[in-house]
Amino acid sequence: MTDESTRRHDTAAGVLGAATVATGLVAGVFYIFACAVMPALARSGDRVFIEVMQNINEVIQNPVFFLGFFGALVLTALAAWQSRGTPGSRWVLAAFAAYALVFLITVTVSVPLNDGLANAGTPARIADPAAVRDRFEDPWVAWNVVRAVLSTLATALLTRALLRHRRPAQASAYLASAAGSSARR
Repeated sequence: MTDESTRRHDTAAGVLGAATVATGLVAGVFYIFACAVMPALARSGDRVFIEVMQNINEVIQNPVFFLGFFGALVLTALAAWQSRGTPGSRWVLAAFAAYALVFLITVTVSVPLNDGLANAGTPARIADPAAVRDRFEDPWVAWNVVRAVLSTLATALLTRALLRHRRPAQASAYLASAAGSSARR
């Protein structure tokens, strides 16, 4: 393996590893919402539920979250491009497809639901908070579970690709020689 191909292989492995970590972090966000945040908020009154979700939806829009959320998409796309023609390429491509669906669901379903909740106004001044909550909660929770499953699947697929993305073994002078043990070959 030449120095250039070794560098390319190592760079591709780094991108694939970063895509795996970023996708795993995003999967963790959706998972914790499905397992803890939303079930805890389900116990709250309508105005508290609306206020907390409005706060979460505002606070989550920060550079750290966006780095992981958009980074997972970009890094997985780059890893898919870099892995074309390799044994693990289909795993990366499948991971990209799964995460692209997460991204699409977020943009077309979750964000509009979040915007609708924000546009409802200050919870203390909402005339019918139960109706606002009803329009938001069930669809948001259901689609969040879909995002959690798909992003976890994407992470698993990237992990599989990462395990297949080993540096090709260089022939050992010992194993190549006649002096090497046949048991080691």
